Amino acid sequence: MIRFTLERSPREDALSIETKISEITKLPVGSFDFEIRKKSLDARRGKAKFVYTVDLFTNGLDEKKYCSRLGGSIVPREEEYVFPTPTRISEKRPVIAGFGPAGIFAALTLARSGFKPIVIERGKICEERKKDVDAFFDGGELNENSNIQYGEGGAGAFSDGKLNTLIKDKSFRGQFVLKELVSSGAPSETLYMAKPHIGTDLLRNVVSNLRNEIISLGGEIRFETRLLDIITENGCIKSVVTDKGIIETDTLFLATGQSAREIAEMMYRNGAELEKKPFSVGFRIEHLQKDIDVAQYGVGGDLRFLPPAEYKLFTHCKSGRTVYSFCMCPGGHVVAAASEKERLVTNGMSYHARDGKNANSAILCEILPCDLESNDLFAGYDYREKLERKAYELGGNDFTAPAMKLADYLGTDAKSESITPTYPRGVKMCDVSTLFNDEINASFKEALRDFGRKIKGFDDGNAIITAVESRTSSPVRIKRFDDRQSNIKGIYPLGEGAGYAGGIISAAIDGVRSAEEYILKFC
Repeated sequence: MIRFTLERSPREDALSIETKISEITKLPVGSFDFEIRKKSLDARRGKAKFVYTVDLFTNGLDEKKYCSRLGGSIVPREEEYVFPTPTRISEKRPVIAGFGPAGIFAALTLARSGFKPIVIERGKICEERKKDVDAFFDGGELNENSNIQYGEGGAGAFSDGKLNTLIKDKSFRGQFVLKELVSSGAPSETLYMAKPHIGTDLLRNVVSNLRNEIISLGGEIRFETRLLDIITENGCIKSVVTDKGIIETDTLFLATGQSAREIAEMMYRNGAELEKKPFSVGFRIEHLQKDIDVAQYGVGGDLRFLPPAEYKLFTHCKSGRTVYSFCMCPGGHVVAAASEKERLVTNGMSYHARDGKNANSAILCEILPCDLESNDLFAGYDYREKLERKAYELGGNDFTAPAMKLADYLGTDAKSESITPTYPRGVKMCDVSTLFNDEINASFKEALRDFGRKIKGFDDGNAIITAVESRTSSPVRIKRFDDRQSNIKGIYPLGEGAGYAGGIISAAIDGVRSAEEYILKFC
């Protein structure tokens, strides 16, 4: 096949790629096949363009001839992910705790290979979970088992649905995950966009379809079922204890998410090896999306043909800390992400259209050992919980979020159009800086001014900061070894909660890899 690059202006992008290939090669439309491998946006130097990587299949015609016309290269067809083929099936069904990306794809991989996993999930099925989340957004009571953090799809089901990943994956597992998402209802462009996203509105339906696929293959999913404990014997797992009874098993895939502190503590009590890991905290910042668009793309008629602009920023501060943007949501909303009473947490989400008035992103500062009150293994959890309680109290003790104009935080002027915060339960304008110590505040301020040099207007005083963003990564890691098992044999820690992933795709790949390792024992 021939792989080549095609550049198109924003105005041209709606035109047929097949027609463009025909014009270049002089091959009639319909006489060849092609596949878009990647689509990215290059907005450097103030002139935006889309860059495509395309594979052309000439169906037996002279590849060298058409390769020359396209300025490409002849490459072999790429391999696809192949499921392990076991020669026998275990007598005891494997159990998966947690039905976020890691748990979903561990379950799918097991089910496709002939195993019939039992999934336990403390939260509710997507349709019911959404009702609980909507009720909380509208001012209702918090359901501590069904919220932004817990329930079918995990925390990622109520996010922007960003699918880019920074991990290196040469095994085609990442492409397998994307293909499964598309076959379950994600847009086809998910397969080739450089920064794909699904959107909260579409992602929930995708998750439901994946659930139905797992069930059709013999898997079982028990919602509103909470993991309480494990029973071990001679260093191996023998059963799991839930609030609905005991399940006999010799295998537990632990994918409970990074908000479930009690699971990490339960594992530690049972002799699992854990270690502290770095984590960060901060706040959400909101700008007008149109201002971010102009800053990133420049001013011109092509703006209406371009997607809402994104950004990714970081600064190494004088304090030695790094401050960075995370989970940027173009045209998105700041959401109420609490999962415990009297603890306030924010997050960000976008719908597929990304057509909201504001852009938002987490602005995070890394937390150092000197910030913690002790050297205890769970001191990071203690820090997060104390911070979330302070935010709850600062907001008025009713899940109203503390917020502040950037002008007041930085001591500068506000020059742009005023911004309406999107946090659904309302905000209380107050001094957000009281949540952090002097060094962390100084680091945030240094970084925000630096971000203003990188993106014009980023540090404009009318931007709104809403606190607190505290659930970006787990403060502990459950150790696992080359066989991907804990020191308690039969337990596979995986995903964000175990400290091994940082997003939907990396968590899903982690689930696939751990399921593979288990299946290989039966090959």
